[in-house]
Amino acid sequence: MKKERHHSGPVFREDRIHTWTNTGNEDRQLLEFVGEVAKDSTRTDLKSWLKHGQIMLNGDVTTAFDAPVKPGDEVKVNFSRPFVRLKHPRLKLLYEDDHVIVVEKGYGLLSVGIPNAFKKKIESAYDILRDYLKKKDPRNKLFVVHRLDRDTSGVMMFAKTEEAQETLRHNWNNFVLERLYVALLEGFVKEEQGTVKSRLTENSQYMVYSTDNENEGRLAVTRYKVAGRGHGLSLVEFTLDTGRKNQIRVHASEMGHPIMGDRKYGAKQSRLNRLCLHAKTLRFAHPVTRKDMYFESPVPAGFYKAIR
Repeated sequence: MKKERHHSGPVFREDRIHTWTNTGNEDRQLLEFVGEVAKDSTRTDLKSWLKHGQIMLNGDVTTAFDAPVKPGDEVKVNFSRPFVRLKHPRLKLLYEDDHVIVVEKGYGLLSVGIPNAFKKKIESAYDILRDYLKKKDPRNKLFVVHRLDRDTSGVMMFAKTEEAQETLRHNWNNFVLERLYVALLEGFVKEEQGTVKSRLTENSQYMVYSTDNENEGRLAVTRYKVAGRGHGLSLVEFTLDTGRKNQIRVHASEMGHPIMGDRKYGAKQSRLNRLCLHAKTLRFAHPVTRKDMYFESPVPAGFYKAIR
C-alpha cells in the first residue's frame, strides 16, 4: 500500500499576474476598469481580489474600489494569491525589478548582518529583503552591492542577480552617477564649499583614519557644500568621488566638525539621539538596461529644525 506524502509548511503558489493599462482618455473607477479588462471575472471575484490585496495600481496594492485609474495608469491583478508586500518600520521599498531593488533604510538598522560574541541574530536590511523576496518566490536571491552604516539612514540598493551585482561592483564609479549625503556637523563650517582628500586606512580597533603614508590605505575624495547654519551646527551636503568605509564621518571629523551624534569620531553632542548622517539621493545607470535611475529620500525633519 502506497503511503501518502505529507509536505510541511505552506505550498508555494506561482504568481499568475495580468497587467493592463488605461489606454483611454478619461479616468476610470478601479473596480469598473478591472471588471471590463478581466472579462471572465464575476462581481464576487472582483470584490475578493480587492479585499485580499490582489489588485495593484501603479505598483501599489490598493483596496479602494473607486480609486481613479487615470489615462496611462497600470493595473495588475494577481489571480493566484495576494501580492507580497514589504512591511517594516525601518525599511521602505522604493523600486524593484528583476535585477535590482532599491530601499530607504532607517537609522539603527544594519545593512548586512554581522556575527557577534553571543551568536544572537541581529536583524539587517539584507535579512528583511531576502525574506520578502523568498515569500514572493523561494528561488529568489539577494546580493549585496554597497552598504550604509547602521546609524546612517537613506537610500541604498541590492542586486537580485549575481550578474547585476558583479556589473555594479566592478564598475562602481562608472555606474554610480551621483550620491548625495546630508549631515549635521558640530560647529560652524567656515568655507561655503570645499574638497577633502586623503588616504584612509583602518586600525585593529576598526577605527578608520587618514594616513600620509602613500603605501597605506586607499584614496578617498569627499566634496562638501554648506546648506545652512544655526545653533552651533552646520547642515552640510556631501558628494563622494570614492566610496570608502566611514569616509564622510572621518573627513568631517578631520575638518574639525564631527557629525553630531558620532561619538566614535569625536562628537560631543547628540541632540537628536542619532548619528546625523542621511543618504539623500542615489543615481545610477541600470546594470542591464543602462537606464538612468534616480531615487531620493527626504532629509529627516529634525536636521532642519536643529539649525532653525
